[in-house]
Amino acid sequence: MSVKERIQGKLSAALAPLTLEVIDDSHKHAGHIGHPGSGHPGALSSTETHFTVKVVSAAFTGKTRLARHRAVNEILAEDLRGGVHALAIEARAPGE
Repeated sequence: MSVKERIQGKLSAALAPLTLEVIDDSHKHAGHIGHPGSGHPGALSSTETHFTVKVVSAAFTGKTRLARHRAVNEILAEDLRGGVHALAIEARAPGE
């Protein structure tokens, strides 16, 4: 299972989203420190390291932007400790 698929599965299970888009932005960061093949010490082993998540869920209704981001980060905590280096989040409630 790819990192992208794992992220999609975790967010789907936890948030029951109306819409969910997980975009692998890793190719935009090739050669950066930490990216596989960069030649830098401590480079990550996975080529899936940078993502954008766009999610609409009723679970975000009445929550601040910060609370929404914290919720997504908590759901993906294991991945963020593992190999995901960067995560951009667009979290909205229905109708926003």
